[in-house]
Amino acid sequence: MDINGLIEQYGYAALVIGSVAEGETITLLGGVAAHQGLLKFPLVVAAVALGGMIGDQLLYFLGLRFGPTLLQRFAKHQKKILRAQRLIQRHPYMFVIGTRFMYGFRIIGPILIGASRLPPKIFLPLNIIGAIAWALIFTTLGYVGGEVIGPWLHNLDQHLKHWAWLILVVAVVIGVRLWLKHREKRRDEGNVYSAGLNCGFASIKPPSTINDCPVV
Repeated sequence: MDINGLIEQYGYAALVIGSVAEGETITLLGGVAAHQGLLKFPLVVAAVALGGMIGDQLLYFLGLRFGPTLLQRFAKHQKKILRAQRLIQRHPYMFVIGTRFMYGFRIIGPILIGASRLPPKIFLPLNIIGAIAWALIFTTLGYVGGEVIGPWLHNLDQHLKHWAWLILVVAVVIGVRLWLKHREKRRDEGNVYSAGLNCGFASIKPPSTINDCPVV
């Protein structure tokens, strides 16, 4: 069986499992496979939504049952936790739907929602809505991306064309993630800088050299 047959036979199961464990990357690749005619677009959306819903539901129940213990393991992400807790208190329904779209909250978001004791009868329908929206958006991005790059790869061997686009999509996703991580690091450094100004300094050293404000 060639690679196309393998994708057609096992592609949907791989999308469900991959969406439980990861997310955006496997969803984009599913959209690309749909554009190449290897998988059917509606079934890709359904498979990805199912996997994403199952993954977040499991994390929610873990937070509901073991919330305080699990949150201790995320001590280094205390800023994210406090920010998420404020959002949950202000807009619990929107946070449930939007948490899978928020960088850095893919894993910890559902755990925090469970730890906040949001009732399961409220979380479940909101989780389904969010999973469908997330699956539809990222599958469409993969599909459209495949359509844009398709003419460039028209003269390549059929299998090589599939692999080249898959590699390109993975590279783009990794690049975006690195950029988001870099932006968050710069924002944290800016917060440290602001803290130094609050201490009364007219000028300040780079954030890496800052300790506590001196005692007068």
